[in-house]
Formats: sequence, C-alpha cells, structure tokens
Amino acid sequence: MTTPTQFTPALTAVTARGPLTAPGNVADRAVKRRRVLDIMDAAGRDSLLLTSNTALTWYLDGSRVHISLAGDPIAALLVDRTGDHLVTFNNEAGRIAAEELPEDVSLDTVPWHGQLQAFAAGLALDGDPLLEAAVTAELRAARQQLLPGETARYAELSADAAAAMTDVLAAATPETTEFQLVSELAARIVSVGAEPLVLLCNGASRSDFRHPLATHSPIGRRAMAVVCARRNGLVANVTRWVAFDAGTPQELDAEARIAAVEADILRATVPGARLNEIFAEIKLAYLRHGFGEDQWTLHHQGGPAGYAGRDPRVTADVTDTVVLNQPFTWNPSGPGVKIEDTVLLTESGMRVLTVDERWPTTPVDGRRRPLTLRP
Repeated sequence: MTTPTQFTPALTAVTARGPLTAPGNVADRAVKRRRVLDIMDAAGRDSLLLTSNTALTWYLDGSRVHISLAGDPIAALLVDRTGDHLVTFNNEAGRIAAEELPEDVSLDTVPWHGQLQAFAAGLALDGDPLLEAAVTAELRAARQQLLPGETARYAELSADAAAAMTDVLAAATPETTEFQLVSELAARIVSVGAEPLVLLCNGASRSDFRHPLATHSPIGRRAMAVVCARRNGLVANVTRWVAFDAGTPQELDAEARIAAVEADILRATVPGARLNEIFAEIKLAYLRHGFGEDQWTLHHQGGPAGYAGRDPRVTADVTDTVVLNQPFTWNPSGPGVKIEDTVLLTESGMRVLTVDERWPTTPVDGRRRPLTLRP
C-alpha cells in the first residue's frame, strides 16, 4: 500500500505562488479552525477528516477542490492538534499548491489512482480520525454564522448573479428559447468567475413546472429563470420573471400574494427561532394568503444558504436554531409564481444580497421586492 507523500512542487510553483483564486482570509480561517477544534474537544477526539465539498470549501475559506461539478472533491483534509493537512491526487497538486492552498496548510499527495480518503485518514496519529459524517450537525452549526470576509464575498457574488439576470432577461424576446436564455445566463455567471450549479427556465407553455430544466421551446409571453451560482464555495440563489404583456389580473394577484407569503417567512426568520418553527409558519402563510394548504407539499421551501444551495432544506424535522449573520434563501411558490432571493440576517434586519438596482421592485413589508420585468 502506497503511503501519503509530502508534495514538493517545482521551484517556480513554490516561489511564484501566483494570485490565489481562493481568498483564504487568515482571520476568518483562524475562527473556523477554533470552531472545528471545539467540535473535536466535544467529541473527545484529536483529529477530524473533512471530505465533502461543502465542508472543505468552508474550512479552506473558498478553495476550489473540485474538477467535475457532479463529481466528488479531489481533496480531503485532516484537521488535528498540530495543524491542517490537505491531501490531493498527484495530478491535481500543482494547481492546488499554486492557486488554492491557504497559508499554513500542508499538502500531501496520493497517486491519481489511489484511495484519497484512506490516505488522508492515515495521516492521523492513531489512523482513526473522527469522520465528517459523525458530526454533520455540528459542522453545519459551525458554518451558520458568516464571518466578515465571507459576508463581503457573498454580497459580491449575489450582486453579480442578480446583474446577470437583469442583463439576460432585459434582452430576451418572446422568440428566445429556454436553452438560449439559460446559455446566456451561464456565460455571464462563468465570466465573473463563478460556476452555474443550477440553471432553470420555463416559458409560458411550461409554467406549471417548478423545477423546469430548459427545452428548445420559445419562452413566449412570460418566463421564469433561476440561477444558483457558486464562487469561493458560496452559493447565491435567485429567481426572476420576465413578461411581454401587462399580465392577467390573476397573475398580478398571485405575484402579490406570493410576495406576502415570503414577507411572513422573512418576519419569522429571527435569531433564536428554530427552523421547524419557521416551517410551521410557512404552511400558515400559504393559507393566510389564499394559496391553499397543499402548496408547501408541491415544492421545497428553501432554508439556510451559504456553502450549500440549502444548508439544509427546511422541514418539520430540522430543529437548527437561527443565528445572526446567517444567510437564507426562502423560495415560496404557487401555480405560475415563485419568489427567491439570497438574504442575510443582520442586527439591523434582513438584508437582501441578490440585488440589482436596475430591476423593478415594489415595497413589501418595508423592503424592496422584485416585480416581473416587462422590457
């Protein structure tokens, strides 16, 4: 069995480290390490193995540890009392060392055909580290509250995602196909250094679908577009609508009512609230605003956001407690309507992050909420 080896990149890769793609905020990383050490202390263990993309990108403060968006991470990380030890495949090590490795993180390699996680676990002094799966809830709690560097990066990403929506939907016509629309969105997301994890679109003929993968159909008189964009590990989520007529009275009424549902959810999202309590309020909000008692069953309702699209999706079984500086993306929906933005709970209230001042809005419960764009 091959043992892990310390990676020593070529001299040019070491001395010309180059601009890190990942930000690697030193102060934020120190706080994260303390939070993980606290998890280890509570478990009575001396090491913890991180293996998921969500945990790795959070702990490394934005390093890219993927190749395929659909694949497993190409790195694993052992946190122990001596420091942080990243393990990657030999064919990935050059880029990781030059562009993604934060300061004070050691780098070891295994052959490209080796067993990554087994090698990383072998770096533990006893060869038996605490596994991420055993402390899923604790790690989720550790990343709930965004730190200053993360907050700034999240706001920038969210603004970029919102701007991409404005650019693309303002240029659309009824003849634009769903594939054309999402391809334009993808191009704009990639152009700002982000990854389009989710791209959805439904034109007028497909408005009943709430998770509409694009087709070659023209969008027609109205359409919904959805983007989930990831950069530095953080994921911004946004939904927007475009229409080429004034809208029917029924559509305008439903749009106003779904915004009222969202307002009730945002009002319930306060420090100390439990997610299952907010979920109960979501159900009541649909009834309160005339959508019927079954609407919550027809699509997920969102939840905390950050280093996962939802971290986690809210259900009656999720009892996590809301904290300050925690991001959320709630996405209530009804027949032909949906509203979705990435927001941050701050001391002064809920701050909407996915904002583009060019987009039309209307006041709802004291904050500006998006209308349907009518080019």
